[in-house]
Amino acid sequence: MKISNSARWPLAVLFCALTAMSYAQWSNPADDVPAYHASAPLKVSALPPILHGAQLSGEHFQYPWQVHVYQDVARVSSVVYQLPCNCRCDRALGHTSLRSCFEGLHGTECSTCAQEGFYAYQKTKLGWTPAQIRAGIARHEYEQIDLEAQ
Repeated sequence: MKISNSARWPLAVLFCALTAMSYAQWSNPADDVPAYHASAPLKVSALPPILHGAQLSGEHFQYPWQVHVYQDVARVSSVVYQLPCNCRCDRALGHTSLRSCFEGLHGTECSTCAQEGFYAYQKTKLGWTPAQIRAGIARHEYEQIDLEAQ
């Protein structure tokens, strides 16, 4: 049986809709982890720099915690490269890990990114591995960080 060109378009739409529904049926939102890198970068120097020095001033840096989190994240750059960001900036901004949030101004305006940045620094100083920190982020432990106290 031959299908006319005018009949193919509705069939294609129906096929796409059924495919999307099947993915939705079998996908688990709990397994939807934001973007991160599974291992440390080969060369940190090859990555875009985290804002630093004189870049940590001006209208976007009105609170002490904003400067402090950028400084702390820079100290553990290869760790935050291996961490997801729960604000989902991977979807909205194309970020590839928590580190991306601090290569620009996003870390100054997003409390999730800032809390995760401080959390990553604190746990790294306690000897936690990136995998352990990721697990803590998945449990939302970073939400206990008080930005004003940093």
